[in-house]
Amino acid sequence: MSSPARTASPEHIAVAPNEPPIVDVQGLWTQFGKGAETFTVHQDLNFTVQRGEMLSLVGGSGTGKTVLLRQILGLARPTRGQVTVLGRPASEMGREGAASRVGMLFQHGALFSAFNVLDNVAFALREQGTLPADLVRDAALVKLQMVGLQPEHASRMPADLSGGMVKRVALARALIMDPPLLLLDEPTAGLDPNSADEFCALLRELRASLGLTVVMVTHDLDTLFALSTRVAVLADKKVIVTGPPHEVAHFQHPFIEHFFMGERGQRAMAPVQAPVPATGQAAAPPSVPEAAPTPHKENP
Repeated sequence: MSSPARTASPEHIAVAPNEPPIVDVQGLWTQFGKGAETFTVHQDLNFTVQRGEMLSLVGGSGTGKTVLLRQILGLARPTRGQVTVLGRPASEMGREGAASRVGMLFQHGALFSAFNVLDNVAFALREQGTLPADLVRDAALVKLQMVGLQPEHASRMPADLSGGMVKRVALARALIMDPPLLLLDEPTAGLDPNSADEFCALLRELRASLGLTVVMVTHDLDTLFALSTRVAVLADKKVIVTGPPHEVAHFQHPFIEHFFMGERGQRAMAPVQAPVPATGQAAAPPSVPEAAPTPHKENP
């Protein structure tokens, strides 16, 4: 059974009405191959992410969710269309250093096996070469503390860490340059339910304290309902609907019905539809993002 901590509605960060989106994807096409062998993954795909949101990308296998993360990060370019991050083309980030603008938490951590924990976390800051070694070390230790690890963990090697600790070290590394945008690829994959609950709680706390904007790919419904302010569903080569999770779950489409309305989906949604307030606190009204009060079809 899912714990209440994983199904609490994420806090919302106020956004000015005319503030431009943190991520803006417009008219995006992604194709692989050439000529008759061309395979289209995305076709005229559109979506935006506003400051402070935690947007989850969901879709079936082969819908290009991780490809989208790579395009936002500037590691891959679409065949056509525009990906804008923090007001600038994502393609420019490779030249300027994406780590200072976007943090990335890979599915399995992707730690450097030959580096200890401290050196993994400090890597991007050290490579920049603008700070003395003692300040780089102090910054890495602060980030480790932020994700719930102690200084004695700094000298451990990745092979000596539990799955939950690997995720925390990878998260500290993603945050070392204080990026305003964080990308998460299956953040709770491989974790036991307790560790997944704790990691979700950590992500919520960091988002609130740092004012992060988060784009996440996940197949885990408990994680999705615990963290998402909005969900964008990829199907038919585009984003077919965006909106709050419990509203998107009732959008009529075969993938959504299979993904959300099965037994696992019903279990994950139940606490969202009937939240239990903490002892001594009044129940808060349902939280609906101002930018998307109801699900809607994206413009083709």
